[in-house]
Amino acid sequence: METMEATRSAVRRGVPRRIRVQVRKIGPWSVLKLSLLFYFCLMLVVLLGLGILWAVVDALGVLGKIEELLNSVGFGPNFQFNGGAIFRQLFFIGLISVVVWSALTVFVVFLYNLISDLVGGIELTLTERR
Repeated sequence: METMEATRSAVRRGVPRRIRVQVRKIGPWSVLKLSLLFYFCLMLVVLLGLGILWAVVDALGVLGKIEELLNSVGFGPNFQFNGGAIFRQLFFIGLISVVVWSALTVFVVFLYNLISDLVGGIELTLTERR
């Protein structure tokens, strides 16, 4: 009863309330949904960045010079970079990476849940803003 009365008087005085909580379990399903969305967005950002880099390098003529060099070295009489095919393969590699990294994240959540049963989880102190 004394701690409850002390908390009420602290709230009346404007002192922020502090609560200690423990994170004992994390839901694997919610982590899977969040990680799939996060890694997919990350993949799109990386592909967009690579697309911009590809456009800049192509506009500077670097790709043409590399194609000429590879044709002169013996990679074929008409070697050319096919941007569409390259980015299509990068997209599929990105999708596979999204699935793999999401599965790895869910595996880590299962490990955390097992370990938190032994050690009690992560303890957090939450402070209420006024």
